[in-house]
Amino acid sequence: MKEQLYTIPVNDAFAEDSECPICMMYRELEKNAVDFTMGPSYMEDDIRMETDKIGFCTEHTRKLLKKENKLGLSLVLHTHMMKTSKDIEELAKSATGKSSLFKKKDISGLTNYLKKLNTSCYVCNKIEDTFHRYIRTVHYLWANDENFRTKYERSKGFCVAHYEALITQAQTNLSGAKLDEYIESTTRIYLENMRRVEGDLEWFINKYDYRYKDEPWKNSKDALPRSVTKTATMEGNVEE
Repeated sequence: MKEQLYTIPVNDAFAEDSECPICMMYRELEKNAVDFTMGPSYMEDDIRMETDKIGFCTEHTRKLLKKENKLGLSLVLHTHMMKTSKDIEELAKSATGKSSLFKKKDISGLTNYLKKLNTSCYVCNKIEDTFHRYIRTVHYLWANDENFRTKYERSKGFCVAHYEALITQAQTNLSGAKLDEYIESTTRIYLENMRRVEGDLEWFINKYDYRYKDEPWKNSKDALPRSVTKTATMEGNVEE
């Protein structure tokens, strides 16, 4: 079956004035995933089994807490806590058998469970698959749609995390001369726009020097949040 492409959200994101259109796509996916998690779905058995099993990362727990459905989140967290407490109790018991001078207790089952629990998130998982398809769509449109390629070239570049995602996944989605051209083009766009924001940030810094107090701000007033967007290594975008 042909993989679904998401041309509308990708084109819409690249039509916006943003320091990273990929951040905009991710942010919309994240909003939809949070809304879904706290919508009627949390009462469905298959969804609840997943949230009970893997829980949520700290960032998405905070975002779920900001939603109006406090009772829903309480129910979801309550059954998640009951499941994980039971699992941990059983794994801890299996690791507390008698140990001898020559045989240490094996707690690897417990520590592996905790490691997996502490690196899993239902919302992150829900975002991930569609996000990769968004990147696949970017590569498809770049290779097959001249109008999109023009829009891509005129973009303001990308944050460092999504620049990595674009060139890494391009190795799967493109090949040969098209791959080389894409990486070269994307790297140029990234660096040109990173240097543009670098210059704005430098002027922002200069404005704190009394020698520049009467000079115009130029494009530097919002240089700091734009610089955070460019350099942050977590998903998302601080620009509003």
